[in-house]
Amino acid sequence: MVSSIIRNQSPVGLTGKLENIEGSLPKDGITLPKTPLFGTDGIRGRVGDLLSAPLALQVGFWTGVVLRTYASNPGPIILGQDSRNSSDMLAMALSAGLTAAGLEVWYLGLCPTPCVAYLTNTTNAVGGVMISASHNPPEDNGIKIFDAKGGKLSPGLQREIEAGIRGNISTADNVNNCGRHYSRPELISDYADSLKQPFQSNHFQGMKIVLDVAWGASVGLALSVFKSMGAEVICLHNKADGDRINVDCGSTHLQVLQGAVREHGADLGFAFDGDADRVLAVDNQGREVNGDYLLFLWGNSLKQKQQLPDNLIVSTVMANLGFERAWKQLGGKFIRTAVGDQYVQAEMRKTGGMLGGEQSGHILCRHYGITGDGLLTALHLAALVQESGMSLADMIDGSFQTYPQLLQNVRVEDRNQRINWKKYQPLQDAIAAAEAAMGDTGRVLVRASGTEPVIRVMVEAELADVASYWTHELVSVVQQHLT
Repeated sequence: MVSSIIRNQSPVGLTGKLENIEGSLPKDGITLPKTPLFGTDGIRGRVGDLLSAPLALQVGFWTGVVLRTYASNPGPIILGQDSRNSSDMLAMALSAGLTAAGLEVWYLGLCPTPCVAYLTNTTNAVGGVMISASHNPPEDNGIKIFDAKGGKLSPGLQREIEAGIRGNISTADNVNNCGRHYSRPELISDYADSLKQPFQSNHFQGMKIVLDVAWGASVGLALSVFKSMGAEVICLHNKADGDRINVDCGSTHLQVLQGAVREHGADLGFAFDGDADRVLAVDNQGREVNGDYLLFLWGNSLKQKQQLPDNLIVSTVMANLGFERAWKQLGGKFIRTAVGDQYVQAEMRKTGGMLGGEQSGHILCRHYGITGDGLLTALHLAALVQESGMSLADMIDGSFQTYPQLLQNVRVEDRNQRINWKKYQPLQDAIAAAEAAMGDTGRVLVRASGTEPVIRVMVEAELADVASYWTHELVSVVQQHLT
């Protein structure tokens, strides 16, 4: 029997459009935290703890309900995953929930997160869902949801989905208008073709490039794309392996890539994270090239071509002061946001910015893509090196000098303590003391991670020993009062 939704308690953000959505699903087996489910990049946590098949079923159902409600003519929903052992389980549970809500599911299987965003935007899809915990360890997983344009789902719609999951909107007992599940891995080639479209077929002829795909979502795809454009490619960790994804490899562990670039005499190397929405580079000397340098080099190229409105780069509070000051010296404009590519993306939409990203390697260039994309960024950086006639090391040496910047993570298991860290006065006093001591020669950033159970402490200063001293002091206070 089907009946309309009955409101128990109207949550913030509901507009009344959910009144006549049909259906329900049982909520047995779900333990929900008191804090919000959605963080800075979807729902993320330990599998078997926060993430489970019953929860994924509910997330799928209520995602389908909400997306259908706001679509004038609901199309399919795109579903992809990374290589984690838990991703298959979550994919099947999500698909069950989505089809229970009446949506047709186009299941891609293993693919990068930007592939889901791209196909969501270029088809008549009502939205997209990616199963991945990005750079997190194998035992974690996550659910990222995209709107019909391939952008991160708005906070308002996230609240509506969570309201359904938490029972703030109740439904009847049964569903009778189910959708269908279709396997559509052939669509991934459309995404690959879009990456190569701006370049000639042999654009990288004569280049030797090392790729570290981290046993993750870009397995096979990254190698084939670079090889098809003429590069000689050495590919590391190029197998889908749910036990080893991100373990001592990829964008969070560059040592293996750095050694391989030096060993093979490569022009450069790229390291992707588990879902390939971020990338870090290694120059021909084996040195790390982070997102600040990627943004500076790409931004300068676009600026010279007069393709960068207001000469604006959007980055986050983590961006190095050396990068910001060098860009402004070139006549550029620089805006910082909170950490998280969704905040960068939102600021770019607000200001009309075409280039933005994070130090961690999430880079967004609206000339070519709609979301952070590690493969896209790697291709364009390789093209900049090829077209410049210079080595990447020379390009980096001619750009800017970074301020010493130390970042240390302190594990804080209690989620309430992480979210409410600003209420601990001893920590606020320590931050104030550090800021007063450094003045305009440095800065402090303390924040709770939106993707991991840690408090991140970052200190940046003109002098390395000053940064080291205050990092140690602040970490000690966090450990004393929050762990």
